[in-house]
Amino acid sequence: MHLKRWITGLIALPFLVFLIYKGGNFFTGLASVACLLALCEYFRIVFNPEGKTISGIILLIGLASGQCMIWAAHGNAYGLILGAIAFNLIISALFSLSQFKSDSFILENVAKQIQGIVYIPLFLSFLVLIRNGTDGMTWIFFLILTIFAGDTGAFYAGRLMGRHKLCPSVSPGKTIEGSVGGLAANVAVGIVFKSFFIPTLTWGWGILLFLSIGIAGQVGDLFESEFKRFSGVKDSGVILPGHGGILDRIDALLFAAPVAYLFKEYILPALLGSDC
Repeated sequence: MHLKRWITGLIALPFLVFLIYKGGNFFTGLASVACLLALCEYFRIVFNPEGKTISGIILLIGLASGQCMIWAAHGNAYGLILGAIAFNLIISALFSLSQFKSDSFILENVAKQIQGIVYIPLFLSFLVLIRNGTDGMTWIFFLILTIFAGDTGAFYAGRLMGRHKLCPSVSPGKTIEGSVGGLAANVAVGIVFKSFFIPTLTWGWGILLFLSIGIAGQVGDLFESEFKRFSGVKDSGVILPGHGGILDRIDALLFAAPVAYLFKEYILPALLGSDC
């Protein structure tokens, strides 16, 4: 399993680095494809665990809305991102009216679809907004490396020292020791980032940034695990050998992205008096 993970990672890494480096349509295209695949995996997990019916129209509306949100972020059109969320709800609600009599689960299905739209394309939109902003490439690399370091640190710290369960009802294998090890790795990467790219940032705010990203990433990981636990699914998909699905790989990144965006665009400029 670990060999497959490393082989897949080494093959995918050059393409990922290239697309992040190029930015623009290349990076947004990457986010668009990730959004499409992750939403499909999410729908597979949350829908039909008990044989309940689900309309393909609801899913198609969600997929289309997700793409609109990603490309609206590409144009920094914040209003269109919100408009896509509203449009999705209005059209889904309109469709549900015609199905309510024959499908008692239609409202539950619409709620799950809306949750997915907020969970995946909206959060992915923050990555596009970060990349298109000042020093966007640096911040994307920082965010990905921080999440990767945290995931790796948590795995090995938990394996070597894990004794106390972190959230056994959701993910029995995760431990408090692993979580602390992951946060330590987040801070280690953050220290390097601060030293080279934001040397004027105080250590107090810097540590808060690194820990906030790390904690958000761990919450995102556990949040996806809740879905899989409820539906009895081990991995969100099989598209990445040794890694599972796309959603399995970006679950932590999804939650970390809005936290990083908040710091980058609002908190740090206010502290430093300039764009970060």
